[in-house]
Amino acid sequence: MAEASRWHLGGTPKHKLHYREDIEIRTTLQELLLYSIFLINLCILTFGMVNPHMYYLNKVMSSLFLDTSVAGEERTNFKSIRSITDFWKFMEGPFLDGLYWDSWYNNEKLYDLKNSSRIYYENILLGLPRVRQLKVRNGTCKVYSFFWSLMDECYDKYTSKNEDMADFGLKQDTEWKYSSPGMNSPWHWGFVGVYQNGGYIFTLSKSKSETLNKFINLRMNSWITRGTRVIFIDFSVYNANVNLFCIIRLVAEFPATGGILTSWQFYSVKLLRYVSFYDYFIASCEIIFCIFIIVFTIQEIKKLKEFKFAYFKSIWNWLELLLLVLCFLTVFFSSYSNMQIYRMLGQLLRDTEKYSDFYFLAYWHIYYNNIIAITIFFAWIKIFKFISFNKTMSQLSSTLSRCIKDIIGFAIMFFIIFFAYAQLGFLVFGSQVDDFSTFQNAIFTQFRIVLGDFNFAGIQQANRILGPIYFITFVFFVFFVLLNMFLAIINDTYSEVKADYSIGRRPDFQLGKMIKKSYNNALEKLKLKKPETDEDKERMENKDLAEKARREGFDEKEIQSAEQMKKWKERLEKKYYSTEIQDDYQTVTQQEFRDLFLYAVELEKELHYVSLKLNRVMRKVSALQY
Repeated sequence: MAEASRWHLGGTPKHKLHYREDIEIRTTLQELLLYSIFLINLCILTFGMVNPHMYYLNKVMSSLFLDTSVAGEERTNFKSIRSITDFWKFMEGPFLDGLYWDSWYNNEKLYDLKNSSRIYYENILLGLPRVRQLKVRNGTCKVYSFFWSLMDECYDKYTSKNEDMADFGLKQDTEWKYSSPGMNSPWHWGFVGVYQNGGYIFTLSKSKSETLNKFINLRMNSWITRGTRVIFIDFSVYNANVNLFCIIRLVAEFPATGGILTSWQFYSVKLLRYVSFYDYFIASCEIIFCIFIIVFTIQEIKKLKEFKFAYFKSIWNWLELLLLVLCFLTVFFSSYSNMQIYRMLGQLLRDTEKYSDFYFLAYWHIYYNNIIAITIFFAWIKIFKFISFNKTMSQLSSTLSRCIKDIIGFAIMFFIIFFAYAQLGFLVFGSQVDDFSTFQNAIFTQFRIVLGDFNFAGIQQANRILGPIYFITFVFFVFFVLLNMFLAIINDTYSEVKADYSIGRRPDFQLGKMIKKSYNNALEKLKLKKPETDEDKERMENKDLAEKARREGFDEKEIQSAEQMKKWKERLEKKYYSTEIQDDYQTVTQQEFRDLFLYAVELEKELHYVSLKLNRVMRKVSALQY
């Protein structure tokens, strides 16, 4: 008996189906609310780590040590160093002046310095600055036999195998003797090599005059030789006003080609993380973050046990796993960084007569910042999992999911042509144009050309024939052809998705309806809005449908006919599709039979109208073919 009342739903009662949908929607809504709290907490945590003073501290320090020129030579500063002579001028001039602040601007002595320098009167110099160099041995490369009479020395580029570890020069102090690198010291990635720690090291004095005499002594005794490949200048300062450490590294590389390449690193980090009340609030957010990680991990384990291998078929599950891995890495980097800070910071601050290696602490702190930045990026991406409550966002996700195969095929063709042009540019212009000096530079330069940032004059000057040919053909094939093909793929797929949505082949935005319903109920309970009756809801819904039909080109007669058919359909569904029917047989009155007959007649008219339209379209198609 019950089967007769639920045949239209394939054996599932309608009230049970609605109940399941409500449970699923409520679960999704709860997940969305929980994840929103997690995302807000993560945003507070990440933004609480960043201080606007970090940028200003880096800017102040960089302008002091990079842009200050040698007295009497306005063009000679650290950025413009090109020779050993320029290097020593910088070390004995702007570097010493920027490092030692022992008097006020009116030449009065500063307040109690406690035997330490105060850069810009606010930033205390921690410990002693350190200068170290790495060298390579003679004979690490071969001289062609034709040039043996001209030179018998050859110094290759820096590698750990080519490194010179022998004492040289005066062979007295540490600057003339090799010091082995530490076990935990990070390597440095420069322009022309990757350099390890250690080397020939000397620390500066707290006296400016002593340090100057030391520099003069090193210069006179040729501390920098032909085998020198890199010099590091390391020191750190602390600003108590903003509770920030600034770890500074100035690098001068001596490539095998000759000359000097300068680079620098300024890291403003907050090593003392828990000082103010706001810092302790951030600490509470970190604890909440760990709790969320545990909750999400338990949820994913339950899903994995329930769905097993089918769990890995969803891209959202892969994103969940990636996000969890990043969260665990964030906790690991944060814990390790804090452990190293508490283990080493006190000792570094006590040893004021030695070099304080804060670079190691800053190194791990920067890694922590990078990993949490990547984590919050993917955390925001996960928001797309909950976009089904919005039509526009659902159209976007449907478009991307439908055209992904076409985009992959297009990407293969695009990058074949793109890399072919990159290799052409590298081989033709690599020795003349800085933008093409390496294959990686050539790739990024071509992306810049696509965005309109290019140096055509440099390309043309490097090769007057191949330069213009390369540029014109690259712009034509990549910009005008391939990029427009990409846009055509997206546009065509979007048109298909929009057409499917217009004829009703679209997901049911029940979550959006529930959010809207909850919002209206809250307003009604707060007496900010009058409660809506069923008649008001039906009238508003009919009005919206009529407006949509007018926008799509239907006339008033067709709209009225559709509204009449809808009323008949709802009346019949209410009568015969109700889940409350328990009898096998229900009598049909004469009025109900008349309504059903009129409904069938209207359906026949609509089908006949659609058939005429299809025949007209087919005749037009046939005429176009002939």
